[in-house]
Amino acid sequence: MAEILSQAEIEALLSSLASDVNTGTSAPANRSESAWSQTPSVAVEHSTQSLVAYEPYNFRRSDKFAKDQLRTLQMMHETFARLLATSLSAYLRTAVHVELVSVEQVLYEEYIRSLSTSLINVFSMPPLTGQAILEMDMAIVFSMIDRLLGGPGNTAKNVTALTEIEQALANSIVTRALKEFKAAWEGIAHINPRREFIETQAQFVQIVPSNDIVVSILFEIQVSDLRGAMSVCVPYLVFKPIIAKFSAQRWFAEGGSKRSSQSTLSLAKNIGMTRVACQVVLGHSKITVSQLLDLKPGDHIILDRKADDEVDVVVGNSVKFKGRAGTRGKKIAIHINRPAVSADTAADLVAA
Repeated sequence: MAEILSQAEIEALLSSLASDVNTGTSAPANRSESAWSQTPSVAVEHSTQSLVAYEPYNFRRSDKFAKDQLRTLQMMHETFARLLATSLSAYLRTAVHVELVSVEQVLYEEYIRSLSTSLINVFSMPPLTGQAILEMDMAIVFSMIDRLLGGPGNTAKNVTALTEIEQALANSIVTRALKEFKAAWEGIAHINPRREFIETQAQFVQIVPSNDIVVSILFEIQVSDLRGAMSVCVPYLVFKPIIAKFSAQRWFAEGGSKRSSQSTLSLAKNIGMTRVACQVVLGHSKITVSQLLDLKPGDHIILDRKADDEVDVVVGNSVKFKGRAGTRGKKIAIHINRPAVSADTAADLVAA
């Protein structure tokens, strides 16, 4: 078993080594003595390492988000990138690629210093309080505007101000981006992003104090052969009321049934508002092409049904109801008598 030195023995050996260095004494010739003199230095080295085993902490920049919460933010905004790429591709009628680059928590002043010549859109996210930023590289914005005006997508150099027409087109691009931003956030919170104002000078935009923590989400946009940056800045104070929902465990464990019920209600609501074609088939008849060409006002076409027979009410491509044709006031109408019986259902009834 190796012998362990006491603190007094370590100090004595250190002092003797120091005195040997000062007096120029040569190293001990005895091998055991040499090994003995090396042992305390190793012990002191390990002791020193244990003393300096600390991690610096910056009280001005304390982390607000856990790693799993940042991972949830990353997944949400990967979805946002895909939705925005699809929307802009259809709007600009050219290939648009949007890729998520990074998700970081930084000080607001650091985020503002990182902006160059950009179109800065400040928007709110009710019912959440506070404001956020959607920023786009000015070169990319002018390229999109040029395409909307019928051009090849050229960029305007050394131009930082927008005309009224350019601002209206930029607003339409931002509106589409906020619409997809809302869709990407539906798994966490139902927000209604609303654009507040547009600015081109970063120093004039102050949505939170400079030393507040914000989440900086950086994207790369490619429009044809032109590449540029886009970023979203959301302060921690906006996240604070719903920060627990960004936990991965809670999201997957508790959110499943809630999301399914909400999805069911949303699906039923959307289906209820869907418009479908409805038409009434009074009957059928077969005529030749020559008879069709000879038709003139006042001619009659004999159908395969009598005047008092029920007619088919077709919804979409299926016969859904049986009814009787008539009038209501001065308008032609159809009176629904009963649901139509499909061929399969009729066969089942006959078999029964």
